[in-house]
Amino acid sequence: MNLKKINEGFSVTEQLSVADVEALAAQGVKSLICNRPDGEVADQPSYSQIAEAAAQAGMAIRNVPVVTGKMTDADVQAFSQAYDELPRPLVAYCRSGTRSVNLWALAQGAQGMPVAQIMAAGSAAGYDLSDAVRRIESSAPSAGKPVTAAARHFSIVIVGAGSGGIAVAASLLKRKPDLQIAIVDKAQKHYYQPGWTMVGGGVFRNTDTERDTATLIPRGVQWLQSAVQEFAPENNRVVLDDGSAISYDRLIVACGIKLNWAGVEGLPEALGRNGVTSNYRYDLAPYTWELVQGLRSGRAVFTQPPMPIKCAGAPQKALYLSGDHWYRNGALKNIDIQFYNAGAVLFGVKDYVPALMQYIERYKATLNFNHRLIKVDGDAKRAWFETVDSDGQKSVVDTDFDMLHVCPPQQAPDVVRSSPLADAAGWVDVDQETLRHKRFQNIWSLGDVMNAANAKTMAAARKQAPIVAHNLLADMGVTQGTARYDGYGSCPLTVEKGKIVLAEFGFGGKLLPSFPEWVNKGTEPSRLAWILKKDMLPPIYWHGMLKGHEWLANPNVKQEGYLS
Repeated sequence: MNLKKINEGFSVTEQLSVADVEALAAQGVKSLICNRPDGEVADQPSYSQIAEAAAQAGMAIRNVPVVTGKMTDADVQAFSQAYDELPRPLVAYCRSGTRSVNLWALAQGAQGMPVAQIMAAGSAAGYDLSDAVRRIESSAPSAGKPVTAAARHFSIVIVGAGSGGIAVAASLLKRKPDLQIAIVDKAQKHYYQPGWTMVGGGVFRNTDTERDTATLIPRGVQWLQSAVQEFAPENNRVVLDDGSAISYDRLIVACGIKLNWAGVEGLPEALGRNGVTSNYRYDLAPYTWELVQGLRSGRAVFTQPPMPIKCAGAPQKALYLSGDHWYRNGALKNIDIQFYNAGAVLFGVKDYVPALMQYIERYKATLNFNHRLIKVDGDAKRAWFETVDSDGQKSVVDTDFDMLHVCPPQQAPDVVRSSPLADAAGWVDVDQETLRHKRFQNIWSLGDVMNAANAKTMAAARKQAPIVAHNLLADMGVTQGTARYDGYGSCPLTVEKGKIVLAEFGFGGKLLPSFPEWVNKGTEPSRLAWILKKDMLPPIYWHGMLKGHEWLANPNVKQEGYLS
C-alpha cells in the first residue's frame, strides 16, 4: 500500500486488501471511497470484502465505481458528495490511485478551486492532472464524454500485456528488431493463468505463477502503464484512461477476457469464504486446495457457465484433481460430487469424452447438463441453477453444498464490447485464419478477446502470436505471403495427479496433435503429458513464448501475397 497525500485530510492509493484496511484503521483513517468496479482483474478483492473489513474496523465507506476511461459528470458528482460528507482522514482507492485523484481534481475544480492549486497538489503526490485541468477549463464535457489530449504516435500499438500481447511483441521484434512498438496495459503483475488449476490441486504455489510485468516487456518496447478507455479506429487512435490519446499505423488488440463475477447474484460477496472458491482467481486458487484438503464428507459442487470461456476444460480440471485427492485419501465414499454444466456435453471435442467419462465414473460424479448458475448464498451454503428441459422449458433448481467451485460467466472487456471493433456478441471481429479485422485493415487481434472459433487457451495464443506478427509485417512489406491460423488450441485435462489427457484440436474439433506420440497418447491419459504440463510448459512460457521463441508454433505461410 502506497498512500499519496493530496491534502491534510485526503490521500489516494492503489487497490486495498483486507489487511490494508486494518492497517489504515490502526493509523487513524476514518473513511474510504472505492472508485474501482468489481471484477477488473482476477485477483481483485470485491467491494463487499473491503466494506466488511471497514465495518469491522469502525470505518465509513462509499462505493463510487468508475469504469476505466468512462469518467462521467455523474461520477464526479457522486465522488464530490462522498468527499464532502465522509469524516477525515479519508482515503480513496482504485487500481492505481489515478482515477481517485482525477475525481478529486474534477470535483474541486467544479467547486472553484484554482487550477494551479489542483495541479500543485497532484504534482506533489506524483500525479499529472493536466488532463483534468483541461476538462475543468473547458467547463467539463457532457456526461460520458472523455477528455482528449495531444496524441502520441507509434508504428504499432498493442493493447494488452498478457500472454498474447507480450508474445506478439516478441515475435514482431524477432522478425524486425527496429520496430517502434508501444504496449498499453496498467497491470503491474503478469500471471501464468494455466497454473492456477495446479494451485487449486496442491501442485503449484500461486506465487509460482506471477511475475512483475516490467520484467517481461521486450527490450525496446515502450510500456504505457495505462488502460484504453476508447477505440477510435476511424482515426487510428486509442484514448487512454487519463484522457490522453495515442495514434498508430497498425493496432493489435490482445486485452483478454472479462470474468463477470457479478453475472451471478450473490457470487462476489460469497467468494473466499463459506466454502465458495474459484481457480479463476489468483488469490482464491489456494483456498480451493485448502477446501479440498479439509473436506472429508458432504457435497462438492463444480460449475461451468455458457461458452465461450477461458480454457473450457478448467472447470472440470478442478473436479478431477479434487476427486483424485479424495479418492487417494479414502474420503471419496463420503463425498457427493456434482458437476453443473450450462452446456449439453462434457467436452466440446467428442473424441476425448470416453477417456474423461472413465474419470467421471471413478470419482462417482453426477453430471447435470443444461444447468446455469444464477445465484449463490454463501452464508446458507446454497446455489441456484436455471435449467432447460428437452422442450425448451426453463425452471430453477437449487442445491446445498459444502464446497462450491465456480467458473464465472465471461465476456469481452467492456471497452471492446462498446467499440466499433466488436461483432454482435462483443468480440473483436476478425478473419479467423489471418486474424486481421474484417473492417479495419490495419488492425489485428489475438487471444481471448477476438471471435475466431477456437478454444480460448494460452496454447492458442502461442500459435496466434507469430501468425499476427507475420501478417502485420507482410502488410508493411517486411515479410512475404499469408500466415493462416488453423484454430489450434490445447487443453491439458488433468484427470488425476500424475496423468493428463492432452487435448489438441483446431477448428471444428479436428484433432491437431503437435507433440510426439510418446508424449501425447491421442485421447488417452498420459504420464508424460503430466510432466509436460507440470515441469516443462511453465519455463517454455516464461522463457520461450514471451521471448519470441516459436517452438512448435512456426506459422503456416502461403506465398500468395497478403489477402485482406
